Amino acid sequence: QVQLVESGGGLVQAGGSLRLSCAASGRILRIYDMGWYRQAPGKQRDMVASITDGSSTNYADSVKDRFTISRDVAKNTVYLQLTSLKPEDTAVYYCGMNIHDFKSLNNYWGQGTQVTVSS
Repeated sequence: QVQLVESGGGLVQAGGSLRLSCAASGRILRIYDMGWYRQAPGKQRDMVASITDGSSTNYADSVKDRFTISRDVAKNTVYLQLTSLKPEDTAVYYCGMNIHDFKSLNNYWGQGTQVTVSS
């Protein structure tokens, strides 16, 4: 069984910074793509940033030049550095990973962490 545990959310003023972490544990053969997504109240879940197992990155236009995704292969962990935060960045942030768990390739999700940006 594979679990993803997120940490690092919280309340921050506009212009501030946060760092989110998401660590995978359990029966993991290999982790492929990793990503961060967010969902604001009443809205759909959208991709924020993603990183491949070759460390190629992709960002939503709304967060380019403000957010940075990175990964630590040895720790099975993905990070999201959030800077220059805006009130519209307020959402629940979820990590997602494409993991081979010795049986098959599956998508796994974290439980979500709240990020609230005050104006």
